[in-house]
Amino acid sequence: MNTKKKLAPAAAEKGARPSRPEDQRLPIGSMFAYGFQHVLTMYGGIIAPPLIIGAAAGMNSQDIGLLIAACLFVGGLATILQTVGVPFFGSQLPLVQGVSFAGVSTMVAIVHGGGGIQAVFGSVIAASLIGLLITPLFSKIIRFFPPVVTGTVITTIGLTLMPVAANWAMGGNNKAPNYGSVANIGLAAATMGIVLLLSKVGSAAISRLSILLAMVLGTLIAVVFGMADFSKVGQGEIVAFPTPFAFGAPTFELAAIISMLIVILVTLTETSADIIAVGEIVGTKVDSKRIGNGLRADMLSSAVSPLFNSFTQSAFAQNVGLVAITGVKSRFVVSAGGVILVVLGLLPVLGRVVAAVPTPVLGGAGVVLFGTVAASGIRTLSKVDYKNNMNLIVVAASIGFGMIPIAAPAFYDKFPSWFGTIFHSGISSAAVMAILLNLLFNHLRAGNSDNQSVFVAGTERLVRAEDLRCLAEGDRFENGRLIDCDGKEVPVQESGTVQPAEKAPEH
Repeated sequence: MNTKKKLAPAAAEKGARPSRPEDQRLPIGSMFAYGFQHVLTMYGGIIAPPLIIGAAAGMNSQDIGLLIAACLFVGGLATILQTVGVPFFGSQLPLVQGVSFAGVSTMVAIVHGGGGIQAVFGSVIAASLIGLLITPLFSKIIRFFPPVVTGTVITTIGLTLMPVAANWAMGGNNKAPNYGSVANIGLAAATMGIVLLLSKVGSAAISRLSILLAMVLGTLIAVVFGMADFSKVGQGEIVAFPTPFAFGAPTFELAAIISMLIVILVTLTETSADIIAVGEIVGTKVDSKRIGNGLRADMLSSAVSPLFNSFTQSAFAQNVGLVAITGVKSRFVVSAGGVILVVLGLLPVLGRVVAAVPTPVLGGAGVVLFGTVAASGIRTLSKVDYKNNMNLIVVAASIGFGMIPIAAPAFYDKFPSWFGTIFHSGISSAAVMAILLNLLFNHLRAGNSDNQSVFVAGTERLVRAEDLRCLAEGDRFENGRLIDCDGKEVPVQESGTVQPAEKAPEH
């Protein structure tokens, strides 16, 4: 009897479903297949910063290749830390980590300012350590992220990523002669069509792998039409471990550190938004402790990354869309993607295979992925109460403000560099505006009234009770006219006068 009692809990535990959606464990083959989708989705984004920064530093192709391998390697380690987690570090959510785009322009400016790549690495280390110290402040803002804020930010994330998908669909390189060609856009459209068709099939496995399968099929189409180039796959080393401080010891310059600290603040804001967004999509609880653990993992990864010749780390918003579109919420799937990134960082030959996937193929899949992020935000906004409050203007002003740097990239060029660094990101712009307006209208209630703005009046339709009592059964509204149950038009009273109908009703 005692044996049964001892075994029962174990058996129950074995057959029990995970208490959190993100803790689901899939067969190892499925985990790595879905994880590979995440790698393909973010691969173009993670290799772009080292390409840009390396070119700005005047590096040759071999050195730039070293930077790319380092970014893949560190991104994989950071992803594993974020998803698996250790005490105080890691949100344990399906978030892919990689080099943040937020700091690219700042790093290029540091390079051009004479500090070189060594000053970039030094500023990343110093600013990230400062960011690690201030994460408790950011983790306390969860109560200021109600659905009106989170929905706005999630929607903006999706919208701000659409130019990336469009650029990929056109070819990725605006200096190439075939940029924006019918062939490139046609290949992107074909890939997008395959995603949609595979998503419709009855098989859940095929539907969830629709992005990966569409990329494979899209690449095969590109091969048939001579639009894919695998000739460089065999060039270069097969195995290479990132050499610590391969470009020399980091240097620490005050101006560079201050500039990079602004980038870190932007990164903290964006990662907070991404953690909340993926929590909303997964359907799991995200509290201040979890945000704090995620932000600390971000900052620790960023502080360590220059040791292996990489840069600031941040959650990749495009992979949030992949979680939404596939419905695969397991964090261990993303952990498997992190392992793949580490392997790609150690095996440059495999990275070159993935790099050979034509950019328009990524663009076709990206349209669906990034659109799904925006749709997830709209779904969250549908839960917001807009009656007799200012939530509508919070959403309207925040999304509009977030779209400014997307619609006009040079909008903040004349502003101080620190201001442009923060608000050039549509995600950061929308997040800052949504938080401030939510505080102004929903927390600082002094001066609020039910009818203080046309935005309040327009959020719901009202009909006076006395007007309803005047209606009879069978009355109806046709073509802007009120018709009574006998088919006669009822006159409309405006400003104390009666506007007669063509023929006054008889009573």
